[in-house]
Amino acid sequence: MAGGSFLSAGSLLAEAGSEGGGADLDQIIGVSVATGIVTAALLWIGVLHRTRRITWLDTLATKVGVLMKRPPWVALPTLLFTSTIICAMFGFIWDVSLHIGKGRDSGPLANPAHYFILVGLFLLFIAGSLAIILPYDKPGPAALRITRTWYAPVGGVLMAACGLYALIGFPLDDVWHRLFGQDVTLWGPTHLMLIGGAGLSLIAVLLLEHEGRMAMGPGAEVAPRKILRYFAFGGLLIGLSVFPVEYDFGVEQFRLVLHPMLVAAAASLALVAARITLGKGAALAAVAFALLIRGLVAIAVGPVLGAPYSWFALYLGPALVVELLALTPLFKRPVLFGAVAGAGIATVGLWLESFWVDAVFMYPWPTSMWGEALIMSVPVAVTMGMCGGLLATVLTGRPLPHRAVSAGLVAATVLTVGAAMGNGLTISVPENAAAQITLDELPSPQGERLVSADIRVTPADLIGDDPEWVSMLSWQGGLDNERGLIVDHLERVGPGHYRTTRPIPVWGTWKTLIRIQDGRTMAAVPVFLPADPGIGAVELPAEESMTRDVTAEITVLQRERNLDVPSWLFTAASLVVLACSLILIAALSWGAGRINDREMRTRADTVAREPAQL
Repeated sequence: MAGGSFLSAGSLLAEAGSEGGGADLDQIIGVSVATGIVTAALLWIGVLHRTRRITWLDTLATKVGVLMKRPPWVALPTLLFTSTIICAMFGFIWDVSLHIGKGRDSGPLANPAHYFILVGLFLLFIAGSLAIILPYDKPGPAALRITRTWYAPVGGVLMAACGLYALIGFPLDDVWHRLFGQDVTLWGPTHLMLIGGAGLSLIAVLLLEHEGRMAMGPGAEVAPRKILRYFAFGGLLIGLSVFPVEYDFGVEQFRLVLHPMLVAAAASLALVAARITLGKGAALAAVAFALLIRGLVAIAVGPVLGAPYSWFALYLGPALVVELLALTPLFKRPVLFGAVAGAGIATVGLWLESFWVDAVFMYPWPTSMWGEALIMSVPVAVTMGMCGGLLATVLTGRPLPHRAVSAGLVAATVLTVGAAMGNGLTISVPENAAAQITLDELPSPQGERLVSADIRVTPADLIGDDPEWVSMLSWQGGLDNERGLIVDHLERVGPGHYRTTRPIPVWGTWKTLIRIQDGRTMAAVPVFLPADPGIGAVELPAEESMTRDVTAEITVLQRERNLDVPSWLFTAASLVVLACSLILIAALSWGAGRINDREMRTRADTVAREPAQL
């Protein structure tokens, strides 16, 4: 049996170039060669700069430092990073929309959005590398020693690590597809590496900026610097808000209860840290910057490029909660303030946010979901808020709690988020359930096949009175056809009896299915699936009258995925990605602790020297 499993995995790896099993090797080789060239050039420039055989890099960084009122090893990397996050965010949102509207692509070079992502991630890695190679002298007390005379700022090392982690996700994504097929979901493990590395890099940028302030000494806080720090916290909010992007488009492949939890988690960390670090109005300023960038990207991808529209959380409710609680004495105790603010965000903040979600999102938050949502969101937001308090403690130059306490809080946050995610990912697929579907032909100006559907689910009590959704999804129909995405919330006629409210496409490349989510029940009924020679799939026709089983959504939404791979292999691969992610989180936590520890030591040494000088 084990030998058969290995042969199965090996045959999948051999499917080079198959549409469901990874890109053509020439594309992978091309990307690898480009990566090698960029890396070699970067190393060569670094060697020339460190040996002082070139001066233009130092001259450029110094000029940027004067304009931005920062040390050169902070200014140039930060400027480069700003373009990085915007470029990568645009490419990421565009990429998701293209997959929703058109389906899979044949490789990393066949999708125009991938170029923006690759360039953005390369710039992220280059920005971190520049912060490492630029300083000739020791850049502050927390700097890491690389050679006898070469020291690098902690924030720069962490930024480069985040960029490298995200870049590694690109070739690993192709390996993943060769093993497991095309998992058309944002939450594929290697996809999470890409967005996780980019999202967490914002913490590294904030730490690098703080190291620059430490190096400049007291009185370094001037207006341009503070504005850039508002942008950095807004960027952190953007980085953390990419995880629920499937919910933004209305094609979430996971339970709806995860959506408010993810919103609360992002708001608690970013907005608590922003308010403590930058003072009054900082939470609202960070939200304003995040909305500006996300809004511009959404307009560029949707109305301009003609891809599916996406909405996004406003975070205004959580920001108001943070600002109001900051007026209380709790504000003087960052970690406690973070905990209370997190609880407020997960309750009042989410309630305020729900008005926006209910108004514009494809799937509003039903009343029946709120109990479980609060049970998941409150502990996650409380612990994330406490981590926001720890981050702000470092960025404001105050002593952290004892190392064991700080590390314990980070570990508790990881475990709490993991437990909540585990609960949110737990689903059940009903057995012996089916749907009787009757289609009526509708007129179509272009002659395509459009239908209305009458649906009777058995057993009739399978779906409750207030489910998360009972909808008809048609997607991947091509950007020329209603942007390739249609979500129709079915009208309830009676127990187990539903009907469509708009014309439904059952032709061309459209994939049409009925979706059901009610509590832990999450399932689908395929209505029409086109033939797909690239993965050896035959057409599932939309018949005038048909009875089809209720099945797991993953078998329909992720049709290209290979579910015959041994479960141990998928588990092992997922655990490797999880371990790498935990290492990155641990590195960021260690870096923040090191910076704080060295700052406190330096301050104590300065105080100790002052009496001797007197």
